[in-house]
Amino acid sequence: MKYLFFISILFSCVYTNAQRKYLTKNGVIQFEASVPSFEEVKAKNNSVTAILNTANGEFASLVLIKGFRFKVALMEEHFNENYMDSDEYPKAILKGKIKGFSLHKLTKLAKKHILTSTLTVHGETKKIDIPILLKKVDNTIYINSTFSVTPEDFNISIPKIIRKKVAQKIDISINFELHEKK
Repeated sequence: MKYLFFISILFSCVYTNAQRKYLTKNGVIQFEASVPSFEEVKAKNNSVTAILNTANGEFASLVLIKGFRFKVALMEEHFNENYMDSDEYPKAILKGKIKGFSLHKLTKLAKKHILTSTLTVHGETKKIDIPILLKKVDNTIYINSTFSVTPEDFNISIPKIIRKKVAQKIDISINFELHEKK
């Protein structure tokens, strides 16, 4: 009888300490580097993978560079071949930890948090604190953010001939709907 009691206590401890993870494979990342009076420089990727460990607030996201879609196919080709070198650097990775994260404190009302992270793009890694909005509705956690980076941050060179047609700061927006991993 004692053994049965200890085994049930052990299993209940393991269960309560189990890490719950929320994930998506359909996250959205959009970026815009448009300059007024020139052709729009904007792309969207709807196949971004992201995962959140609710036990400790650790977050990671992976995007395939060739998954970004532009309005103009030629612009997409130049983006992949001339700027992002996506055959050599096929993915971008964002990973970090959400400061003060607590699954139990999430509500339907979005609250501001900071994602202390590293962003790896084009083979370069940069530390970056990203402001995010975080909320939980039913069994879905929503993460939204808008932040900016520069091509120079990631050793991406823009040729002089088109430099004035591309913004110096690239605005990035992320939208993730994470569902509990079962």
